Amino acid sequence: MEPKISEICNGMFLLEGFAEPLALHKDLQSVLDFSPLRTMTTRRGHAISAAMSNCGPLGWVSDRSGYRYQSVDPQTRQPWPDMPPGFQRLATSAAEAGGFDRFVPDACLINCYAPGAGMGSHQDADEADFSQPIVSVSLGLPARFFVQGKERKGRSIAVDLVSGDVVVWGGPARLYYHGVRPLKPGYDDVFGAFRFNLTFRRAA
Repeated sequence: MEPKISEICNGMFLLEGFAEPLALHKDLQSVLDFSPLRTMTTRRGHAISAAMSNCGPLGWVSDRSGYRYQSVDPQTRQPWPDMPPGFQRLATSAAEAGGFDRFVPDACLINCYAPGAGMGSHQDADEADFSQPIVSVSLGLPARFFVQGKERKGRSIAVDLVSGDVVVWGGPARLYYHGVRPLKPGYDDVFGAFRFNLTFRRAA
């Protein structure tokens, strides 16, 4: 069955049920066994509510030095774990389904949300090439994603995401402000009482 693809706004697309959560679970666990989830902080020293890790040649990190990509996990002092082939295939095929051909990510950010955790309105603006899209995969508990547009103000568009949904954005939407509302309690058969988000990017 072909996935249902709908346009959220100009340049941003929802691919319903595009990913297979169970198929991604084992690879995700192997990544986290090597580079465990941790709490990062903002430049001002505030804790980010979602626990984080990375895989691929580059990983996104945040601390008082700022936001950046680097090749070494600051916690393990080792390179980030390799991006599983299934992750990369999913990112490339999802981007293509959203109209962005030949996307090859070099970073996969992993966010883990416990109930009450969310992500405030922000841009993904630490990458070198904004012509490359963002591919965001939802796993586990349902979440409400929202997108505002070019400015962090005004009315937002809300999108309810379930496990296996993928959001792809680029072009005019590449630097739109977006975020995730605080997660509601629940239980998922594969990922338990959490929501995981895989965000694929071309960082360098």
